[in-house]
Amino acid sequence: MSGRTGEIDIAPVLMQNIRVQGIIVGSREMFEAMNRALEQNRIRPVVDRIFTVEETQQAFGLMAQGGHFGKICIRID
Repeated sequence: MSGRTGEIDIAPVLMQNIRVQGIIVGSREMFEAMNRALEQNRIRPVVDRIFTVEETQQAFGLMAQGGHFGKICIRID
């Protein structure tokens, strides 16, 4: 996410039939403005469930099922 070009080995993509999908994000200034707006308006993310590090596999399982609403978090103490 730090430029328009880069070197990628496409062999694993071709051999394992992997799908690659790009994303576009805004600038750092836009990110900082968004964070200021979130803080000023006291907007908080919706959290579906919080897992411990030991429950990481269950967190990935919940994400794979797609039945969650909001963020899936892993608490790192």
